[in-house]
Amino acid sequence: KNIFSLQHTVSARIAVMEFPPMKNDRILRAARGEKVDRLPVWAMRQAGRYLPEFRKVREDHDFFTICRTPELACEITLQPIRRFDLDAAIIFSDILVIPQAMGLTVEMLPGKGPHFPEPLREAGDLERVNKDVDIAKELGYVMDAVTLTRQKLEGKVPLIGFCGAPWTLMSYMIEGGGSPSFPHAKRWLYSLPAESEQLLSAITDVCVKYLVAKVRAGAQMLQVFESHAGILAEREFNRFALPYICRIVREVKAALGEDAVPMSYFSRAGHFALPDIAKAGYDVISVDWTIEPDAARKLVGSNITLQGNLDPCALFSSKEQLEQYTREMVRKFGCERYIVNLGHGMMPDFKPESLDTFVNTVHAESEKLLSS
Repeated sequence: KNIFSLQHTVSARIAVMEFPPMKNDRILRAARGEKVDRLPVWAMRQAGRYLPEFRKVREDHDFFTICRTPELACEITLQPIRRFDLDAAIIFSDILVIPQAMGLTVEMLPGKGPHFPEPLREAGDLERVNKDVDIAKELGYVMDAVTLTRQKLEGKVPLIGFCGAPWTLMSYMIEGGGSPSFPHAKRWLYSLPAESEQLLSAITDVCVKYLVAKVRAGAQMLQVFESHAGILAEREFNRFALPYICRIVREVKAALGEDAVPMSYFSRAGHFALPDIAKAGYDVISVDWTIEPDAARKLVGSNITLQGNLDPCALFSSKEQLEQYTREMVRKFGCERYIVNLGHGMMPDFKPESLDTFVNTVHAESEKLLSS
């Protein structure tokens, strides 16, 4: 009920709009398993602190102010598109806008990252969580940013929307920030399993409505980030992560119907789950740098598009070495059902020239392979 009322609300808001025709849809074709003239490439966190133009905007605005201001979020999203020959834009936002919408305060502290002043620590804290989020009211600024950016892209490349996976969001909400092992969050799984499932289900409901709204606002592809898969044992992943990841893709596609867009899933580690994820309904599975391309392909089968997976730290290499690493990776993955990316996000101390080298090498090498 909520999903379809949301669809109606958001659809009504953008019904009068027409987006510019697409000039480059390589990533959408690759996601669907169609032929491309060269491999599409983008980079997680391609809009970020490694860019001087991003740092210039940050001088005058804090992180979440940028996220909540459509014009600023649009500008940041477009910065790497102006600078590099990328094949996709990803809307500038943060996975933690969902915990904010669910009633938790989230701050972005310089040099530390996300911080929750009042995390969920006991079962009674669930009473503080808003489980019936009004997406248009609480997160409408994201939809406005998506729509504005889609217009400003002028069809140059498709626009990707995203959310964090429920377990990853839950782990932040309980831990209160980043952690190597998230002991507080994992304690919930073992000592409060029913309450954990209640929270995960509520987060999943919000994720579904949020992603549906993003597509209705103009997003042409979606990605779900499971950044903390690797801290769970397989048994706990299968109970507290996998069912909710599967629910998201199933319910988003059902809600969108004919308007469904390609959906991608990314996890840090957790390779044991790839065969089950491949059955969930995602069009694309994005892998980190700790798995070889042929191993990933064996785990997901031939009907899923793979995305990834250069070690981001390879961008610290010399230009010649980076070109070699990139060419080797492209050859290993091949040119069918493949979207090129890093195995995780861009880092603040990267040089922009390194991403330029990466992108241009991908295009040159894949054009050569496809024409041979």
